[in-house]
Amino acid sequence: MSTGKILKVAGPLVIATGMRDANMYDVVRVSRERLIGEIIEMHGDQASIQVYEETQGLGPGEPVESMEVPLSVELGPGLMGSIYDGIQRPLNKIMEVTNSNLLSRGVEVPALDREKKWDFEATASKGDEVETGDVLGTVKETPVVTQKIMVPFGIKGTLKSISSGSYTVEDTIAVVVTEDGEEKPLTLMQRWPVRRGRPYQKKLPPQMPLVTGQRVVDAFFPIAKGGVAAIPGPFGSGKTVTQHQLAKWAEADIVVYIGCGERGNEMTDVLNEFPELTDPRTGESLMQRTVLIANTSDMPVAAREASIYTGITMAEYFRDMGYSVAIMADSTSRWAEALREMSGRLEEMPGEEGYPAYLGSRLAQFYERAGRVISLGKEGREGQLSAIGAVSPPGGDISEPVSQATLRIVKVFWGLDSELAYQRHFPAINWLTSYSLYLDALGEWFDKAVDGNWMETRQSLMSLLQDEASLNEIVKMVGMDALSPQDRLKMEAARSIREDFLHQNSFDEIDTYTSLKKQYAMMKLVYAFYEGGVKALEGGASIEDIVAMSTRERIGRFKYTKEEDVETEFKKVQEELAAEFANIIGKEDR
Repeated sequence: MSTGKILKVAGPLVIATGMRDANMYDVVRVSRERLIGEIIEMHGDQASIQVYEETQGLGPGEPVESMEVPLSVELGPGLMGSIYDGIQRPLNKIMEVTNSNLLSRGVEVPALDREKKWDFEATASKGDEVETGDVLGTVKETPVVTQKIMVPFGIKGTLKSISSGSYTVEDTIAVVVTEDGEEKPLTLMQRWPVRRGRPYQKKLPPQMPLVTGQRVVDAFFPIAKGGVAAIPGPFGSGKTVTQHQLAKWAEADIVVYIGCGERGNEMTDVLNEFPELTDPRTGESLMQRTVLIANTSDMPVAAREASIYTGITMAEYFRDMGYSVAIMADSTSRWAEALREMSGRLEEMPGEEGYPAYLGSRLAQFYERAGRVISLGKEGREGQLSAIGAVSPPGGDISEPVSQATLRIVKVFWGLDSELAYQRHFPAINWLTSYSLYLDALGEWFDKAVDGNWMETRQSLMSLLQDEASLNEIVKMVGMDALSPQDRLKMEAARSIREDFLHQNSFDEIDTYTSLKKQYAMMKLVYAFYEGGVKALEGGASIEDIVAMSTRERIGRFKYTKEEDVETEFKKVQEELAAEFANIIGKEDR
């Protein structure tokens, strides 16, 4: 092992000499307290080390030891329901060991429990030819997640032995004899370097939406399974709540949530809420299929940089099993700030606003690891990894480097608007500035799976909202009375779209999640009011009577209809709407 000595300490950056035999991205132990760090730059025998723990009290001359392995995560049974810091240290275990709520320095606790035994059910047999990615057997980790124990990368050969039973993550479950005659023992656990994407056979185009139950997302700006999206927005515009909603309700088998440099109280909300929430698909606690990475703003800044990679490596592991995985990164701006701080301490040439010149390529490396893929192995499982990153531009100005670099990579932009947030319109996603480049690819799926008129109805509502934006300019100048009855009807219909369809209460037990069937019913009712109004105006009805219709209240309340009552209530409101329009037109004839 390569050992050296500390030469200089500058915050989370430590310069060590005597490290000629070490390699880039090696994990090192710094000082007698054995603080964990990673080599991020080499100059001759000097290594620049990013230390993932508090460096206060370190001084020159203290020992530095290279572990000669890159920063890696442990992958295996025990991940589900765990709460880790940015470098996969289990926070609840550390709390038990140290009897403290604060992260102590130099604590070495394995990421996966070494004592707990897991029931392994072998599906492969002795004598089978196996290769990287082949499934050896399964472990029922939680009531809703079954882990497939796969042959680690780089191993190919014949199974000499394999047996079902109760094992810890370090016990040998099988032995593979390679083509060279070497015997390789396999365990339930494998390690993977976080900065290297896990390999796969083939990447596929995204063709199915990641259904989230959030109406503005699913109906207007959908994300594909295996897609990438960004949620930029100023302080207080609801980024974190929107991400919580997506983490809770997105149609993903596994959720990896990274709290990267966010406020501690927001992460506390997640930690308190998720165990109590019932998953609508399984009826179990949401934590049964969630991994949380908590790296709050008061934790060492360098660990933020690693937390993004730690999270996506875990997500890729479950993707390789054939699961649909959603990763939430909140927020990539705090991650970029950590990059900027380390870059400044390394005295690198600064790019725009002090961010390093490689900011864009690092962001791309993260988002490009998402996708819909065929995994390695003879079985060829299909898995999807969808990445959703929040961006916190200072002052809400999305012309800043992190937002711009992100927008060049992602295909869905959910632009949060502080003005909508101040009006208490949540989610505050601005329908005029947001976009989804997956819309054309997913349109066919929506038309087939929900209703043949889904895309047409969605486009009709979008056109009304765009018309409203143009008419608002006229209203500001000359007032509502200057508009024609047809334009006033458009304004009323657009208001109904905004208030009755797009506005969604995440804290209401019914409105927090809306199925696609119910979303389509809501779109149909809102548009039926507009279509009926156009015909009524042609039939001589007055705009005042149309605006004052009592059925509009029923349309507004439809969002609080339980899923099982949607069809019955939809027919009732539709009939009531038709009867009231007939009454208004008849009134003019009398």
